[in-house]
Amino acid sequence: MDEKSEILVLNAEDEDTFQKLYSEGLKYSKQCSEESMPVPKFYTKLPNHENMISLKLREEARTAFLQKKSKELLDNNELQNLWTLLDKNHSPPAGSEQMINYIDFLKVGNIAGPKYKAFFTPDVFARLLQNDIHGRISTMAVFNYIMRKVWLQQTRIGLSLYDATGQGLLTEMDLENYITELIPTLPQLEGLEKSFHSFYVCTAVRKFLFFLDPLKLGKVRIQDILASGFLDELLELRDEELPKDAQDSNWFSAPSALRVYGQYLNLDTNRNGMLCQEELRRFGTGTLTRVFIQRVFEECMTYEKEMDYKTYLDFVLAMDNKKEPQALQYFFRLLDVNHRNHLNTFDLHFYFKGVQELMQQHKQEVVAFDDVNDEIFDMVRPADPSKITLHDLINCGYGETVINILIDLDGFWTYENREAVVVTDKNNQEKQDI
Repeated sequence: MDEKSEILVLNAEDEDTFQKLYSEGLKYSKQCSEESMPVPKFYTKLPNHENMISLKLREEARTAFLQKKSKELLDNNELQNLWTLLDKNHSPPAGSEQMINYIDFLKVGNIAGPKYKAFFTPDVFARLLQNDIHGRISTMAVFNYIMRKVWLQQTRIGLSLYDATGQGLLTEMDLENYITELIPTLPQLEGLEKSFHSFYVCTAVRKFLFFLDPLKLGKVRIQDILASGFLDELLELRDEELPKDAQDSNWFSAPSALRVYGQYLNLDTNRNGMLCQEELRRFGTGTLTRVFIQRVFEECMTYEKEMDYKTYLDFVLAMDNKKEPQALQYFFRLLDVNHRNHLNTFDLHFYFKGVQELMQQHKQEVVAFDDVNDEIFDMVRPADPSKITLHDLINCGYGETVINILIDLDGFWTYENREAVVVTDKNNQEKQDI
């Protein structure tokens, strides 16, 4: 066989081999395609209320999961054991505070056991590292960090038990159930009459919704509740010896709730359980403008043009926290008369006319709007010199001052006489020092 014939035979053999392998590959690919599983579902729709079996199954599964997570947490005896280990394994040199280096830190974690493993990692050590020249951290800081973590996990599990859908969200009703069942565990609320409990629950829940539900969806993320610090304030009421000044500054305390509700009753002169515009105008020092009160009733939820207690609570939270973004958002919605998402000179003039009306009623010299307009724009320094957005108002740092100027006669004069107030405060301080 010549060389040319051999090449033809080899090519034919290669072609046969290729066709055989190709056919086997197609057959295998088809078989895999037929036997392979479909793409798994990434979203499962919540069962509707008619499907009781699915709802019950979901509830039981979630409860079992939360119980499992709860058992993984450190209990009081285990925390006490941890403190003993930290106390015995602190690192030299000795000082006013017990310190521990990285080697001893890991040693404590190994001795403590697998349940403590998540707390003894390089990341945790680095988080707690301060300015110690020996590269150590405080044993007390370690213990407090672990205590805080355990408390947060316990609280998250406790809140999740009220999460009816299991989506990490609490509705207004879920929050009300949580607060209602928490009341008997708070010694500072023991003096509240049972008849007031529903009003207390309403008062407490409104703070969570006002600050943590800016879109007014009627639900709050559990994660946001834990991060807000509001639960810390609420659970302060477990302290039987909580000082009076701490109670007065705590929205959730009994004196605070009674004070807010008492103010509402005092404003309700016709005793129908609701507030009309004239009644709300008596709020505070009675110097809120007529225009502002009208806008409150136009934009906020009312019933036959009267305000209920829940709407009043939102109003109070906004008035008491004017520096907060949520409060500024509340006021911006009222100030934005034409719903254009910005304020211009027309909007500012519309509101300041209400302040000028009060000046005339009180026989005061009426201040020209042009000067006030220039001062407001100078304070806010908006990105667009012709209009002020909510973003501008929040970022300028003078949002509270702007709001006070536009809605409250007393607020305007406080701003106008700010230099005299500063001098008076300085003189009072000097007298105290002497």
